[in-house]
Amino acid sequence: MHPELIELGRAAIRTYGFLLALAFVVGIWYSSKRAKKLGLGVDWLPDLSLIILVSAIAGSRFFYVIFHLNEFEGRILDMVNPIQSTGEIGIGGLSMFGGLVLAIFSGIIYVRAKRLNLWGIADVVAPSIMLGLGIARIGCFLNGCCFGIPSHSCFSLIFPPNSPAGYIYPNTPVFPIQLVAAIYGFLIFGILLGLDKHRRFDGFTFWLMLALYSAARFTVDFFRYYEESMIFARIGPTEFTANQALIVLIFVVSVFMLFYLRGRPKVSSSPGPT
Repeated sequence: MHPELIELGRAAIRTYGFLLALAFVVGIWYSSKRAKKLGLGVDWLPDLSLIILVSAIAGSRFFYVIFHLNEFEGRILDMVNPIQSTGEIGIGGLSMFGGLVLAIFSGIIYVRAKRLNLWGIADVVAPSIMLGLGIARIGCFLNGCCFGIPSHSCFSLIFPPNSPAGYIYPNTPVFPIQLVAAIYGFLIFGILLGLDKHRRFDGFTFWLMLALYSAARFTVDFFRYYEESMIFARIGPTEFTANQALIVLIFVVSVFMLFYLRGRPKVSSSPGPT
């Protein structure tokens, strides 16, 4: 674990924040390359990137706050204030899944409002989302957050006591689920690129990305630690989280859209309205 990348006197550059920023920059760069390859131009990319960035931060924070309201009793401004009532600088507590959902939703609204080729642009950015996910989850691992449940497998690790994982499970081996999430992010990225030549309609890459991500995330979440507030339902000894409930919905919609759009012609060679 390496939560601080560089120490600058009393301040420090956090590894998690740095990798999140890197994921965003790499995503923009790769989306630009794909947009040119698919003949969609890049005029729309700066505005869309800004909307995705703001939406991702807002969605991540909102999704965390609604399931941790007890943390903000008596200090409601800490939900949004970067200068916390404790004196700390920064907003601690984000849900990457919430950021992903709001960023996608906001991006779709923007592209529709501009009357651009919605599903062609969605296919452009889809691989970048998974590439960014893989990079960001490495940041989660180095920060010791978004960790797994106790495990005695040969891959399990004991996180330092000053990390979120070490605080919840002191001196206890836990499964490094963050690295599994990073691996499936990179793996889905590779699959999407491998199937790019088989893209017969606009929207194929985007909805396939969401279907694969949903299946992987639903499975992995059984091995990830969640607080009681995140438990959505129990069937016998098996617990299902609120994330998994939403993931099932996303998977169903993704499969439906793959079948719905497959009869449409591919028009991503034009950046104009659809």
